[in-house]
Amino acid sequence: MSGETEIRPFRVDMPDEAIADLRQRIGVTRWPSKELVADRAQGVQLATIQELARYWASDYDWRTCEATLNALPQFTTGIDGEDIHFIHVKSSHEGALPLIITHGWPGSILELLDAIGPLTDPTAHGGSAEDAFHVVIPSLPGYGFSGEPTETGWHPGRIAQAWAELMNRLGYTRYVAQGGDQGAAVTDAMGRQEPEGLAGIHLNFLREALSNAGGLPADSEEERAALAAIKTFGTSGSGYFLEQATRPQTIGYALLGSPVALAAWMLDHDTDSYYKISRAFTGGPPSGNLTRDHVLDNITLYWLTGTGASAARLYWDGGQAAARAAGQARPEMKLPLGFTAFPGEIFRAPRSWVDRLYPHVIYFNEVDRGGHFAAWEEPQLFSEELRAGFRPLR
Repeated sequence: MSGETEIRPFRVDMPDEAIADLRQRIGVTRWPSKELVADRAQGVQLATIQELARYWASDYDWRTCEATLNALPQFTTGIDGEDIHFIHVKSSHEGALPLIITHGWPGSILELLDAIGPLTDPTAHGGSAEDAFHVVIPSLPGYGFSGEPTETGWHPGRIAQAWAELMNRLGYTRYVAQGGDQGAAVTDAMGRQEPEGLAGIHLNFLREALSNAGGLPADSEEERAALAAIKTFGTSGSGYFLEQATRPQTIGYALLGSPVALAAWMLDHDTDSYYKISRAFTGGPPSGNLTRDHVLDNITLYWLTGTGASAARLYWDGGQAAARAAGQARPEMKLPLGFTAFPGEIFRAPRSWVDRLYPHVIYFNEVDRGGHFAAWEEPQLFSEELRAGFRPLR
């Protein structure tokens, strides 16, 4: 890639034809019959997805989201042969701490937009200048406006190396990293790789426990509840995970061919988030920032960029990398870690589990609201947790 290290300004400008095509495709959807149960046990409920589709085709305006993105400093740069898109907002406060935040699936950079203000300008959001961050939010390879990988091997560890190169290229010699969902896997990998300049990490999802819960303590009621939640996820909530980790190409045809299939696939994530999002479309009040417009911003981003299949492949690459590493000792986590447990998460991580998996915990807190999409749902609370979690490293 010629001029790969160049950092280029970026603007979003989706053609009118693509938006018209989206609406037309929604209009010709073939609907299945109503589910035969009263809850989400069979999947996304017909009433929810039909109201989402009606609103999407008739009332939703992508251009509002596009204008929000274009009001922010966006860039692309080539790293390891891949074109990486990122938002980079510098704080006006002296001594701000550089921070790279990684989103997950089925999220995007849009999850994090409303946390940018509180993080970069804390004095305007109930905080103090000493807690300011310079914020970098990249789009994962194959997601949103980043390039779609043309080869296998873009697993969380490789992405972690790319993020370290990005921070170095931006001139940051000391920084911190944060992530949830797939972003937690990338951030964990960064911590274990210990790139020069990385001072510590913060997670809001204990992804390590999903595949390693059997070796964790189960003595307290809190620990047993977490184990039960992981078991429930494994038996009735992980269909998307299994499909994307084994056959991302197969589901990709639906994700690229039908906007309603894409929307349903993205809604069918964890139970807490599903019911909160469903409520926003079926007459209930939204939970925090999980409004119908914000939910559709994210789905529309996937549709207009055509990244449903390429995003799903991250699970396949991650699974392949894990299989290759099976039986090998993982690099030790020597860097300090902060962790925030949100009550609506797939499972609420006990402090004992965090301490078992990470030897240098400098911050742990359980908050009273928010779920898997913590930054999206509760951006102010999420920002306050990052301020507190990284305060010992300033």
